[in-house]
Amino acid sequence: MYKLIALDMDGTLLKDDKTISKANFEAIKTAKQNGYRIVLATGRPAKGIEKYLRQLDLMGDDDYAVAFNGAVVQKTKTGHVIAENLMEYGDLQKIYDLSLKLKLNIHTLTVNECITPKINPYSQREARMNNISLIEKPFSAIDKNESIIKIMLVDSKEKLDKAEKLIPKEFHDKYTVVRSEDIFLEFLNKKVDKGFGVKLLAENLGLSPDEIICVGDAGNDIAMVKYAGLGVAMGNAFAEVKKVCNYVTKTNEEDGVAHVIHKFMLNQAS
Repeated sequence: MYKLIALDMDGTLLKDDKTISKANFEAIKTAKQNGYRIVLATGRPAKGIEKYLRQLDLMGDDDYAVAFNGAVVQKTKTGHVIAENLMEYGDLQKIYDLSLKLKLNIHTLTVNECITPKINPYSQREARMNNISLIEKPFSAIDKNESIIKIMLVDSKEKLDKAEKLIPKEFHDKYTVVRSEDIFLEFLNKKVDKGFGVKLLAENLGLSPDEIICVGDAGNDIAMVKYAGLGVAMGNAFAEVKKVCNYVTKTNEEDGVAHVIHKFMLNQAS
């Protein structure tokens, strides 16, 4: 019996206009009332999903979020971190050098800031979407003790498509490298992915993979879709997500999350 459902945000729970549909909202509300755990598992910082957590009433004493693609697992009400796996300052310099070679924009995320050496529309979108400050300063000016959560190469889809094929193997060996959106290529601590974050939370709650549903659409969702007892790909998911899932639901514009909740948790047609 499933007890927890972990939901990606963009392209999964959210419609293309970044809102939660009435059907998804009602399904989550009903599942919560029936004792199921609802967890948002996102590449965004927890601060960046706060309005959605409040909208869905997921800010209680026993509510959690998997943030930063699994790098941070925390309680939503207090922000208390139950697990985190960060990067080091040296990683920032190494990936910055790579960005210069590939001629791509770059930024890094700390707990509450997005820092870039050069203001660009992609970093502006990141900061705006997550309601965090965008700081323009050389990476050399960042405190070497700063908590660096993830580093992102950010640019047009066309440029990232080409650049992704040119990233040396050593970077894939050293980091978790995931494409979270067409314009975002993320580098995280090698241990980290959404599957790792959901696993840490499950262990904290005493749950097994067989009791968990994970739903996603993009490359950064693959690990949690593979980890879950029931891994679900959205109808609009990347082909590689559909290859590893157990079930393909409807699209994010067709209330795919509500369909999963009704079918596998509430056992009602949707």
